[in-house]
Amino acid sequence: MTTMTDASVREFKMPDVGEGLTEAEILTWYVKPGDTVTDGQVVCEVETAKAAVELPIPYDGVVRELRFPAGTTVDVGTAIIAVDVAGGAPTAAEPATAEAVPEEKEPKSAGSGRQPVLVGYGVATSSTKRRPRKGPEVPFQQAPAVVAVQTELNGHAPAPTAPAAGQSRPLAKPPVRKLAKDLGVDLATVIPSGPDGIITREDVHAAVTPTEAPATAPVQAPAQAQVIPAAPAASYDAARETRVPVKGVRKATALAMVGSAFTAPHVTEFVTVDVTRTLKLVEELKQDKDLQGLRVNPLLLIAKALLVAIKRHPDINASWDEANQEIVVKHYVNLGIAAATPRGLIVPNIKDAHAKTLPQLAESLGELVATAKEGKTSPAAMQGGTVTITNVGVFGVDTGTPILPPGESAILAVGAIKLQPWVHKGKVKPRQVTTLALSFDHRLVDGELGSKVLADVAAILEQPKKLITWA
Repeated sequence: MTTMTDASVREFKMPDVGEGLTEAEILTWYVKPGDTVTDGQVVCEVETAKAAVELPIPYDGVVRELRFPAGTTVDVGTAIIAVDVAGGAPTAAEPATAEAVPEEKEPKSAGSGRQPVLVGYGVATSSTKRRPRKGPEVPFQQAPAVVAVQTELNGHAPAPTAPAAGQSRPLAKPPVRKLAKDLGVDLATVIPSGPDGIITREDVHAAVTPTEAPATAPVQAPAQAQVIPAAPAASYDAARETRVPVKGVRKATALAMVGSAFTAPHVTEFVTVDVTRTLKLVEELKQDKDLQGLRVNPLLLIAKALLVAIKRHPDINASWDEANQEIVVKHYVNLGIAAATPRGLIVPNIKDAHAKTLPQLAESLGELVATAKEGKTSPAAMQGGTVTITNVGVFGVDTGTPILPPGESAILAVGAIKLQPWVHKGKVKPRQVTTLALSFDHRLVDGELGSKVLADVAAILEQPKKLITWA
């Protein structure tokens, strides 16, 4: 028996890491029962509908219990880990109870050097605590309540397993781990090809072969789905089809796009424009000492052109307040940039983009793109957008009819820039040409206003000196 009392056990609950989110999926545990943790140490990584976020623990103590395994979606406010702040070791005979939830200790003073973090529960003191690169897999110790629920549902108790002693944890980034989980691939069986033995996405895909299909009876469809005529379960071929759960960022994007498409009446207008002079200006700006080391590309000038057009026609930068039946005109522009990431499409935005100089805008664009590619975009960076740009041209697409991000009034799609025959100064010449498409909410923006904004963007890109005369 242990002398540890329930009063020494503190529970850490799933926080709201994204301003109003209701749930998050536990991607990875970085600790196991029996590990000593310190205030501010990252204990797990979770994925919300907006981003992946690392959660620091707000206590000093010993991990007594992990309430849910990796891969579980947990409601905000649900306890996910129990820590014995008295320092006692976990025991199977006396599981942590949910009744004792003492008051959290006061945060350390400013003199201790701690800094605030996204979720407000402390901060890791060094990068070595963020994500262990090697070490044994974290075994999962289930809470009695979880075991009871799974036994009721399955007819038998779950049997979690842990890797053999001394087995190293496969090296892979979170997006790769998620891909492996979705495809049912055990990372321990994957042959890494990346530097320092890191498993890549290609390695995971290479591990998905017909021989890995389980030699068990086919999975039966849920009882609710059996009332709908469908092909027999035995017809499913794992080598020919892959079933990917819709959750996280992709699920949130799907719901948001459906909500936007069937709430805001969309109108899309198009214009094809000669951007030869803009491309020449881009090359000149790359040599400008004030822009050295910054990301200078056509998107930078397209963004600046849209900001100038919004300044000339501010009513397009608005939102629809359904509850109060009001149009809310914004006197600031949070410029969204649609970005494709391993977790799905996200739209982070540059705060107060209207007030930035060209070098500042270039710096912000570079940081936004780099952060998105690394999968480190914070939920706050995706809140409060007013107008968005989506650059489908990078995929070789001429243009599209983009759907508005919820709550925004307009989105500009930029097509591929191609050398095409064009009438220039009375003669047909090869010129750099692209097609722009502007979708807008017709409740807020009528055809005249939308047309003027799109025409202004086109005029600036055709004659970039208007950035000076119109700014």
